[in-house]
Amino acid sequence: FSRAKKGMVLINIGRGALLDEQALINSLKNGEVAAAGLDVFTVEPLPAASPLWDMPNVLVSPHNADLTEDSRYSSVMFFTKNCENFVTGRELECVVDKEAGY
Repeated sequence: FSRAKKGMVLINIGRGALLDEQALINSLKNGEVAAAGLDVFTVEPLPAASPLWDMPNVLVSPHNADLTEDSRYSSVMFFTKNCENFVTGRELECVVDKEAGY
């Protein structure tokens, strides 16, 4: 965080392990990071003892950043298309890399 532009706003809706939470907390306290919006955490659910809960410059969401007006419909359509691909022997979309874990 010390290499980033001072006063940046960090948003993490990807994976909790993408960042060092303690380093983020320190950077939020010293002003290197102005604010953070977090939907994912290293440990989920976010432990009650985490200082992130009480920081005025942090927005914590309940791991549902993907919930949009049409997300359920889109998910069903994607699943249906991939089922069709499987049944017809076509390549599946968005296959998980089992070694990488995503």
